[in-house]
Amino acid sequence: MSPNIDPRALTISSRLSADAYYPHGVAEDSPFALLPCLDSDLRRVEEELHFTAAAPDEFVSELARHLITVSGKLVRPGFCLASSLVCEAEPVRSSQSAVRGAVSVELVHIGSLYHDDVMDEATTRRSVPSVNAQWGNLRAILAGDYLLGRASAVAASLGAEVARLLAEAITGLCEGQIIELENAYDTERSEERYARAVAGKTAALLSIACRIGATVGEVPTFERDALGEFGFAYGMAFQIVDDILDLVSTESQLGKPTGNDLAEGTYTLPVIWAMADPKAGDELRSILGGPLIASARDRAAELVRSTASVDQARDRARVWADKAQAATATLPDTPATAVLRLATDRLIKTPALR
Repeated sequence: MSPNIDPRALTISSRLSADAYYPHGVAEDSPFALLPCLDSDLRRVEEELHFTAAAPDEFVSELARHLITVSGKLVRPGFCLASSLVCEAEPVRSSQSAVRGAVSVELVHIGSLYHDDVMDEATTRRSVPSVNAQWGNLRAILAGDYLLGRASAVAASLGAEVARLLAEAITGLCEGQIIELENAYDTERSEERYARAVAGKTAALLSIACRIGATVGEVPTFERDALGEFGFAYGMAFQIVDDILDLVSTESQLGKPTGNDLAEGTYTLPVIWAMADPKAGDELRSILGGPLIASARDRAAELVRSTASVDQARDRARVWADKAQAATATLPDTPATAVLRLATDRLIKTPALR
């Protein structure tokens, strides 16, 4: 193959076939709906994701596009786009550079999900079979690596600073995952170790999504730093909320089994605090510490919910959400800033936090 030929062009006919992917855009209840241009811009992101993940081999394309076709909430791409527009009084359309920056961030996120599902032996993701469940661990790992490679290529096309930021995000993800693996099934896991894992796995990527958007949008340094702080604080709150949902939501709401973190030996903030509870702690510790059958998992989740730890975790999420809101106070009062503020407000008003 000539090095001058873009391998994605070899699969363009499949992209337009009868079973082709159609972008979803912004959900009506999404905070991104507050800024009308983000609907069409996020559709552009989804189209570019589908196109960028394509490979000369159709099977590789199928693996790489598996989660792209079902789509997620696009929080990271949305923050990237909004950050690029934060200084515009009347934004009409995100730049192509911002769209590609959003694509690079989302490809890293999706690639990390492939790897997470292998490590967690997960069977579903976004209410569909996980890649590892459908095609095996080896293919899932390689497909995740492929997506990280594509993300890096996109970032490099946007300049050295964006490439550096994306590399920082990938490094943080790996560091956070290593810390989490080190503490798997560890009933002595500390709150500090939990926070370090979350900072790497979740908060750093959201922070860098904002920083990449600000970089390609040529946002001034002060506002760029504030956006990075916003993304990090939002990410910390986001993960704590997600950890609460794992304990209090139904499988249909989550798109994966309830109590999945407990079964995988990932003891999150409410679980860490519940193990210190004078009434439920001893029994909870006696159940945890190793793999769980479904009944033991459900009993452990019930014990956690019987303590004040879920309420305490809600309070901690609010603390981080308040920090995110405080970071936006230094940003220009524009429609894109309003989107970021609404996203934070919606996060702390999710049913899990009521």
